[in-house]
Amino acid sequence: MKIWTSEHVFNHPWETVTQAAWRKYPNPMTPSIIGTDVVERKVIDGVLHTHRLVQSKWYFPKWTHALIGTAKTCFASERSTVDPQRKQMVLKTNNLTFCRNISVDEVLYYEPHPADSTKTMLKQEATVTVYGVPLSHYMEDLLTSTISANAGKGRQGLEWVIGLINTEVKGIAESAARGTDELIHSTRRSIDEVTESARKSMDEISGQAAKAAKAMHIT
Repeated sequence: MKIWTSEHVFNHPWETVTQAAWRKYPNPMTPSIIGTDVVERKVIDGVLHTHRLVQSKWYFPKWTHALIGTAKTCFASERSTVDPQRKQMVLKTNNLTFCRNISVDEVLYYEPHPADSTKTMLKQEATVTVYGVPLSHYMEDLLTSTISANAGKGRQGLEWVIGLINTEVKGIAESAARGTDELIHSTRRSIDEVTESARKSMDEISGQAAKAAKAMHIT
């Protein structure tokens, strides 16, 4: 059994990072993840519980095929909880493919940085066990190295998604600003039109009053 751990700090608030975590796949940094499907989602006591099925491609060396078999697509079960009050997001993933010989249990914790609430701390843990086949320790080392490399790509992918979110927010803000400017311009135009119409009406009334007074004087 091999245990791998890692910590990383994102220079973004917890709300932004966790939103990006939901939209993490697909992204160009981790093409091995090809899809996710929500199996179940519910809220219990204010905590969001989600069960997703993750599809991926694992490229094992050819020599392992005779030991554990092959699979074009691998599946994993991901169960997560999001507690907005405590500001904690936890994702637990375990493999479904090759589970007769391989067990990979991974846990990710997203929490505000204890020293800076504008940042987010990510803690990752993975436990890898290979059993029932020769060279099990070597395969555990191989899997652990792959997990470590993929974790780095995953963090890059999350930053990429955060960039998309920030771009979307900026676009919405600019659109709202344009809408506000157009509304102000339209309102001013309407006020000017009403003012001009009122002025013309007053001129007409004054003209009519003057004619009436003149007519009475002549009479």
